[in-house]
Amino acid sequence: MNHFTLPCRLIAVVTMLLISSCAEEPQRLALGTLEQDRITLSATAGEIIIAQPVSEGEQVRVGDLIVQLDSTLQEAAVSRTQAEFAALQANIDKLRNGPRPQEIAAARARVDTAASVLLESEQDLARIRDIVQRNLGAKADQETAQARRDSNAARLRDAQAQLDLLLSGTREEDINQALAQLQAAQATLAAEQQKLQNLSVVATRNGTLDSLPWQVGERVMPGSQLAIILAEGPPFARVYIPETSRAAISTGDSLTIHVDGTGTTFTGTVRWISLEPAFTPYFALNSSERSRLVYLAEIQLPAAATGLPAGLPAQAELP
Repeated sequence: MNHFTLPCRLIAVVTMLLISSCAEEPQRLALGTLEQDRITLSATAGEIIIAQPVSEGEQVRVGDLIVQLDSTLQEAAVSRTQAEFAALQANIDKLRNGPRPQEIAAARARVDTAASVLLESEQDLARIRDIVQRNLGAKADQETAQARRDSNAARLRDAQAQLDLLLSGTREEDINQALAQLQAAQATLAAEQQKLQNLSVVATRNGTLDSLPWQVGERVMPGSQLAIILAEGPPFARVYIPETSRAAISTGDSLTIHVDGTGTTFTGTVRWISLEPAFTPYFALNSSERSRLVYLAEIQLPAAATGLPAGLPAQAELP
């Protein structure tokens, strides 16, 4: 037997044992990448982009104008609603102030006129009735005079009712109805003003303007993405937790994070773990394959990681 045969066989056996041991060792790292919170700003109306004062890659602060949509039509809608609101407000003031003295005086004059006309028609009726009784006139003339008198009496009652209505003032129910209409108009005006404000798309968080999918002059549809902002501050690691380690990790746990290209380790806090496995659903796997399941998780890095670019590979040490 060759004296080299036994050592070679021993080396091969040891190698196989090491490979087998490594294959059976559970995975101790969760792999993923660094990410930043992405804020998507969307269009609320189908209008044309008329301005984009900030370029991609620039820093933005809360309230900075990112995209301006054409507001011509919405400004007209706001003006129309403001006019309707003003008209309703004027009507309420009119109801509360009641009739002017001149209106009451005019109503009294109409009552006096109607009373004079009625008196005259009553005198005519009495004269014609006397003539008919003496057989000097036709019965039809008396009936015509009677109808004229009744009509004038009705006119007097109507004029008196109008005067009484002015003197009694505005009913509380009418004022309440007008107030309700004013409140509805106020709500409509607020909604139209908010629509106008939404046409000026502003930054809602501090960060970096990452993307402007549309250009000036293009018409966007409601819901279209107008801008994407990467929020400032430290990134988070989006990693995949193996099924074998999932039960040992909970929201709020601290994990050690390694980032490629840096010589520093970070202690991150688990802020979210998916309840559903990624990629393949559990019911499609048999018992021997379920260990291949992974669960997407987000681990917030500390302030010391601020400035690390998104996209770098990262690994989280598992308990």
